[in-house]
Amino acid sequence: MITNVNDPQVKSVAKLAQRARREDARLFLVEGPQAVRELLVHAPNSAVDVFFTAEFAAKHPDVMALAEKSPAVCDEVSEKVLETMADTISPQGVVATAALLDHALARIGSPKLVAICHEVRDPGNAGTVIRAADAAGADAVILTGDSVDLHNPKLVRSTTGSIFHLPVIEHADLAEVVELLHDRGVTVFAASADGDGITEIVANLIEPNAWLFGNEARGLDDAARALADRVVSVPIFGKAESLNLATAASVCLYSSAFAHAAD
Repeated sequence: MITNVNDPQVKSVAKLAQRARREDARLFLVEGPQAVRELLVHAPNSAVDVFFTAEFAAKHPDVMALAEKSPAVCDEVSEKVLETMADTISPQGVVATAALLDHALARIGSPKLVAICHEVRDPGNAGTVIRAADAAGADAVILTGDSVDLHNPKLVRSTTGSIFHLPVIEHADLAEVVELLHDRGVTVFAASADGDGITEIVANLIEPNAWLFGNEARGLDDAARALADRVVSVPIFGKAESLNLATAASVCLYSSAFAHAAD
């Protein structure tokens, strides 16, 4: 049992909250029972370490069984050590480390639905879009431009494990992404407040498509909009001034999912 907060391993894990440290170690943090469970179910060979408290082990024997079957090293730690390792203020008894996810753009085969986050900086927003894309049955999520780091601890937490369910690809060049999707017969819709209403394009959503979402404050610039086949908006029928990025993305992705299901 690890009880010393100054243990070198404890310090190394805690430093994974920093991007430079993650890149040096080629590891990232996975926190909480749900995210760790999804790691161990869907990407067990990526798991490197699982650190848990005695209380967690007693409450979650299913997660412990998965951890023991995985290649990960399992270590019991004190509550104080876990708090030191975790990025959250009140961790839920378990922290894992995993190898960095490294999905290449070429992995995309013949997708029916893709979400593209361009210059999306907030980790909570990006993580929620990934979760929504997973729920809508998307084939991939792509982070382009200067978007948030895929392995940011807050992003990982906000996906609640979806980051392990579908390829999430970091590829800076949006033009290359759109070109590849076009080559695969995918129509790219840019989501913007001033586009055509989404209800006007329902028939178009039956075919393979991708949704392009922009920065939380600035939206998509002219160059990004020009790459899309059509600019589309989510109409507001009530008095709300606008929709936030994650909500609008969920509506767009599910509109495509409904169209595909009905086809």
